[in-house]
Amino acid sequence: MEAATISQIPENAGTAFAPASKRRSLKRKLFRSPSFSPTEIGLRLLLILCTALSVLTTFGILAVLLQEVVHFFAQVSVWDFLTGSEWSALIEPKKFGILPLLSGTLMIGVGASIIAVPVGLGCALYLSEYVKGKSREILKSVVEVLAGIPSVVYGFFAISYVTPHLKDYFPDIQYFNALSAAIVVGIMVIPTIASISCDAFRAVPRDLREAGYGLGARKYQVAVTVIFPAALSGVIASIILAFSRAIGETMAVTLAAGSNPQLTLNPLESIQTITAFIVQVSLGDTPSGTIEYQSLFAVGLVLFVMTLLTNLVAQFIVRRYQEKY
Repeated sequence: MEAATISQIPENAGTAFAPASKRRSLKRKLFRSPSFSPTEIGLRLLLILCTALSVLTTFGILAVLLQEVVHFFAQVSVWDFLTGSEWSALIEPKKFGILPLLSGTLMIGVGASIIAVPVGLGCALYLSEYVKGKSREILKSVVEVLAGIPSVVYGFFAISYVTPHLKDYFPDIQYFNALSAAIVVGIMVIPTIASISCDAFRAVPRDLREAGYGLGARKYQVAVTVIFPAALSGVIASIILAFSRAIGETMAVTLAAGSNPQLTLNPLESIQTITAFIVQVSLGDTPSGTIEYQSLFAVGLVLFVMTLLTNLVAQFIVRRYQEKY
């Protein structure tokens, strides 16, 4: 009975009943550990500050938008703003129906995705499965160079090269049109899809590849039926992020698509996107405090919500369909 009683005593019982001097000694040793060093504490505070700064910046942008949006919707009905089919914020009679700007923005985003998704995924599969060593790094760097070209260069490329060649196939195409804008924006977002998807493909364990080869599958069969489904969450996330990048593009769309806000599904006509309108109003000719100036913040809030929703959808898909090996 005595042995059983002694064995039930916790190992740290001596520490709990230790003298005060011994407890102080243990505390000094604890605070001298690396996790409590001044460098570690300072680094932790710096990281907390960076995180707080990012969050506060987001809330600050939202607060600035809402401050002007409240004054805008005091003069314009929310229902008319969201359902109106005419937009003429700078010309009398002023009308503030955002559907023309919204349709133009979505037309560019969808059109760019149609071009960028197959090209980007094909590039990612090739870099991941068919190229090895230094060749992969060189080719990947070349593809990512597309993301470093200024968007204004893409805009001039669209109006000086893409549109003239499109006239050979579509004689009725306007000089400023949505099709050429979608093409150059699609080229711009190819690196986003290719880079993220390539990393997702390479993260798939080699055991899955070897299992496919062991069953007699060829390389393209393994890539399409094994690698692609296993990396599906990363692929979908890359597509959504590329779409988000496309709807937020400014200069290339402004130069290529023009500034004619109209509700149309014809990509051969001139349109205006939300970002193009923001550029038009932000040139400095619009007086502060006017309804035209406040409409800038209203459409900016719509673009903010659209980008936020696409990012949330991407995060949900990654968490929902991510494969863990």
